[in-house]
Amino acid sequence: MLDVSVSYNRYRFLGYEYLTWLWFFIENGQDKIKKLEQEPVSLQVGDRIVLENRQKDTVESITIKGDDADLEEGILALRKGAVVSELNLWYKLGDQEWRFTVRAESLHMVSLKCPATGSVESQEDLEGAVLEKVYLCEKAIQLTDNLFKQFITLRVSDDWDKRVIPGIKKWISS
Repeated sequence: MLDVSVSYNRYRFLGYEYLTWLWFFIENGQDKIKKLEQEPVSLQVGDRIVLENRQKDTVESITIKGDDADLEEGILALRKGAVVSELNLWYKLGDQEWRFTVRAESLHMVSLKCPATGSVESQEDLEGAVLEKVYLCEKAIQLTDNLFKQFITLRVSDDWDKRVIPGIKKWISS
């Protein structure tokens, strides 16, 4: 059995590959994203992307932020060998919207903002509001789990080298 630190260092690249693939997938696979749920669903890159370019002993970090930020700078960084280390996402399901950031190094979510819940007018409404908030948080977690499962399934398949990598390279160069 591998030591935890050895495993972490050996497979750390997966988070960076996942977020880079996820950006590509969002830009080119909206029809597949819509199949994840029964209701109309939309997943977009939000207002912040952090990319890292590791060269020998240095790490160059590129941050793109802003509601109307031009992601072309990020594509240029990808051309130079950078990978996505943080990706802010906007997830819409019907008329509800979630916003959160996924970090590559640990694959955890930060800054999760769920849709508003109903107002709490009495003590009896409190339990329902808490359960509704838990349900809404679970929806965002479920989305990221499903996307990661899709990524891992692709990553271990023959399609990764035959179709996905060439597709990502074409996307970056176009």
